[in-house]
This record gives sequence, C-alpha cells and structure tokens, in this order.
Amino acid sequence: MGYKVAVVGATGNVGREMMDILAERGFPADVVVPLASSRSKGKEVSYGDKVLKCQVLDHYDFSDTDFCLMSAGGSLSAEWAPKIAAQGCVVVDNSSQWRYDERIPLVVPEVNAHVLEEWAAKKDRVNIIANPNCSTAQLLVALKPLHDAATIKRVVVSTYQSVSGAGKEAMDELFTQTRAVFVSDPIETKKFTKRIAFNVIPHIDKFMEDGYTKEEWKVVAETKKMLDPKIKVSCTAVRVPVFVSHAEAVNLEFEKPISAEEATNILREAPGCLVVDKHEDGGYITPIEAAGEDATYISRIREDSTVENGLNIWVVSDNLRKGAALNTVQIAEALVNKGLIKPRSAA
Repeated sequence: MGYKVAVVGATGNVGREMMDILAERGFPADVVVPLASSRSKGKEVSYGDKVLKCQVLDHYDFSDTDFCLMSAGGSLSAEWAPKIAAQGCVVVDNSSQWRYDERIPLVVPEVNAHVLEEWAAKKDRVNIIANPNCSTAQLLVALKPLHDAATIKRVVVSTYQSVSGAGKEAMDELFTQTRAVFVSDPIETKKFTKRIAFNVIPHIDKFMEDGYTKEEWKVVAETKKMLDPKIKVSCTAVRVPVFVSHAEAVNLEFEKPISAEEATNILREAPGCLVVDKHEDGGYITPIEAAGEDATYISRIREDSTVENGLNIWVVSDNLRKGAALNTVQIAEALVNKGLIKPRSAA
C-alpha cells in the first residue's frame, strides 16, 4: 500500500515544484492531493503526466493522510500545522514558523537525518518537521562534510539570492522592471525596497535591532541548530536580479588543517554535492546552470592565506528545489526509507 500525500500551497512556486518532484522521484504515493485557498478551488496543477484539481484546505479531512507538505507562509502554518498534525498526519513545513521551536526537528537529510529517528521515538512528539531557510539548506549541504573532516570554527557568508525566493510577484517585478528599462517606461517598485532590475539590494526580510536582517539571522540560527552550536557565523544577505537559484560566497576557518585539494576530494564524495571547479574561463557554476537541478554545486575552492586553516568556496543551488521543495520531499523520503512512518491505509 502506498502513501497519501497532501500538498498545501500547491498553486505557488514551491508548491508546484513539490508536485513535480514527488512525481520525478517516484515517491511511493497512491494518492496526491493539491490543496489551496478557496479562491484557487478547482485550479489545475500538474503531477507527472496527470493534471489534478486543487481542493480547499479549509474543508479537507487529514485523518487518512500520511504526509502534508506545506508551503503557504508562516501565518497559515501557525494556524493549520498543529490542527493537521493532531489528526496523525506528519506535516513537513517549508515556512519559518516552526524552525526554532525546540520540539520540532529542523532537517536537511544530508546533514542531520539522524534527528528524525529521535523525533519518531518520542511518545509525545509533535507531528511537525521543519524545512530550513533556502540559503541555509544549500550552505549546510556543502559545509557538513567539511565540518566532519576538519571542524569549522567560523563561517562568513555573503548570499546572492534570486528573486524567486520572494515569490511569484517578485519574479514578475524583475521581469516588468527589466522590460521598462529597455522601453524607457516608468519603473514601479512594489515588492522590493529599491529597484531590482540591473541592481543588487543588501536587504532581505526585516531589520533587527543589531543591524542584521531576519534573513541573515536565520542563516546563523539554523546553522547552529543543525550543524554545530559552537560555530561562529556571520551573514550578509543580498537580493540579485536573477530569477532562480541562490549563490553564496563562503569563507571558512577550521580547527584542523585542510587543503583545497583535500576539501575538493571530500566534496566530490559528499551526498548532494557536485563539484565544478576548473581553473579556467567558465570552469565554475552559475545560477542559470543550477536552475532545475537537484545538486548543490561547489566551485572556486581555494585556500585563504589570511587565516590559519582557511578556505573559500562558491556554493550555488536552485532555491526552489534544494532550498525548498526538494528538501521537503527528501524529508518525507527519509521517514519512509527509515521505516519511521507507515502508510495509514495499511494499518
């Protein structure tokens, strides 16, 4: 017997990716149900070679559903995730609502899948698992094998984040502004604080009292929760005029010596990583090549002579996939493959 899976937010950028990835990866689902708000009732979404009509979240009964993959924002998750989880359905949530709750595991399967077994063994567990921020997910896929090898002391990361991380309206704004530049139309700014076309904006999410933004804080807090609380992390998050895929320039300081060659060999063998690092024109990955791909790409691996045991790396990944939809599906896959969640229909 297969699983029954509901996808909340199925009409959004990430929700559609979730539907595609479930089909692509052959997730063992007998039934997949796309859910959305009442205004999207009956709207069609693709699932493999099928076209499914969205049902309304408010009226859906989760009592026979095994997994609910959610990508519908923090406020909706705050309201609905506990209700869904209380019906015995495992919620894998893509919002920031549950990431910092001590009761809720925050998971990137290549990094800390072991916490799923600890969570499943709890008699009083909350049936919610959190997906990390898109920037953190790809960063930690690259950092985990290096940390295991040489113990990371400090991370300084600058992100180059695509507009799709801010939703479809943000993608539309980049397109509209770019066209307006070429035809000399007035440029309207709605989604972003400044013009995004042919520009970069060092501001993602709200500013906090210490001058950092909430996006930057997320990278710090999530790295400590998932990888190691001892690691010192500093982040500058920047929005760039790219439609899909986030890039990151990462400076690392280790406790133990590690050469660029050693790091390259480690990353070539690491799950989820793909090294593209030739010291020649074009011998590196850029966001456009990572779009639509599952891997976290690493390029520009080199030693930093300004600190002891230092490295620089360039990390690129499709933020809609590994940064969101793919990681969500991989969490559900890990629960299935470890035998932690059985189909309720088989009970």
